[in-house]
Amino acid sequence: MKKRFLSLLLALTMVLALAACGGGSDAPADSGSSTGGSQDSGAQAPADAQEPASGMDALIEAAKAEGELVVYGSCEEEYLAAACEHFQELYGIKTTYQRLSTGEVQAKIEEENGNPSADVWFGGTTDPYNVVAAEGLLEPYAAENASHLLDDQYRDADGNWYGIYKGILGFMVNKDELARLGLEAPQDWQDLLKPEYKGLIWLSNYNTAGTAKLVINTMIQKYGHDDGIQYLVDLDKNIEVYTKSGSGPSKNVGTGECVIGIGFLHDGITQIVDNGYENIELVIPSSGTSFEVGATAIFKGAAHPNAAKLWIEYALSPECVEQADDFGSYQFLVIDNAEQPSQAAEFGLDPDNVMKYDFEDAKNNITTYIEEVMTALGSAADDRFQTE
Repeated sequence: MKKRFLSLLLALTMVLALAACGGGSDAPADSGSSTGGSQDSGAQAPADAQEPASGMDALIEAAKAEGELVVYGSCEEEYLAAACEHFQELYGIKTTYQRLSTGEVQAKIEEENGNPSADVWFGGTTDPYNVVAAEGLLEPYAAENASHLLDDQYRDADGNWYGIYKGILGFMVNKDELARLGLEAPQDWQDLLKPEYKGLIWLSNYNTAGTAKLVINTMIQKYGHDDGIQYLVDLDKNIEVYTKSGSGPSKNVGTGECVIGIGFLHDGITQIVDNGYENIELVIPSSGTSFEVGATAIFKGAAHPNAAKLWIEYALSPECVEQADDFGSYQFLVIDNAEQPSQAAEFGLDPDNVMKYDFEDAKNNITTYIEEVMTALGSAADDRFQTE
């Protein structure tokens, strides 16, 4: 809170400086008010003003000269807004943002094909990142702050993306509704296929949500290719709604509209802690589950390349990621100099209690897997796939 208060005081001194900054009128959404930063905010100037800046100082100067950054975010909007506003406060760079699911960002960047309407991507699971990286639509960058990542699994080997958090896949159930129906909570993936759960389960859309793409990869890696796809066909018989966003099921469990939601358990924690839905129970599948790595990346052809690089350094710092739990995002953090959110541990989530996930297989085959799943489902599921 002290850090946020000091940042606010600093921001008040920056209004006139930002007012002088230009900005593209076509940017998706402003990061807040006209709050910005003076030219000496957020970083120390070189000790000798007569000599050229180097390293991080040079990057900050170059980013400020560009004066603008556009962010597509696939984390929850409250955290996205806070991260963008704080970046703007620190560096005086006009920062605009738009919240889109990972599948929507992927489709947009593919359509724009090297002439992106945003500079960076922030949040959301890495499966769609890997697709656009393989298509040459992300810009590799050797980030200095990547030295703080806990493990190499939290970065792309070629520097196309870097991890900022880790989330565990599982079930969120409405205890009251299950009791009313006389049903026990499912404890494992195979339980979801039981006929008594017909019409009670929500999942996200395989075409629009990175969460759902992770579910595909998890089932194929867990059961094998053919049996994994057959599992998803069998699961479809019990699914009532496929939401556009991966967090969609979690947002409807507390109200009882969704009785069993498949998604990331930190989204369930948000509903319990922030929205007061104490009727939600979190379930880690007993035979094992997988995890997401939430990432950040630079788009190939970004209009503000230096501001984009500075964003990556910022996103890999405690200054950015420790804001998450202040704004309803309770994922495990993946840099060694950040303080973990206490809520995840309080709900019994263990970031290491997950199956070994084959990122390379997911990276190389997810596009084909989605096509195969949609073909196997046929037209029966079409009217339940939400895209808005």
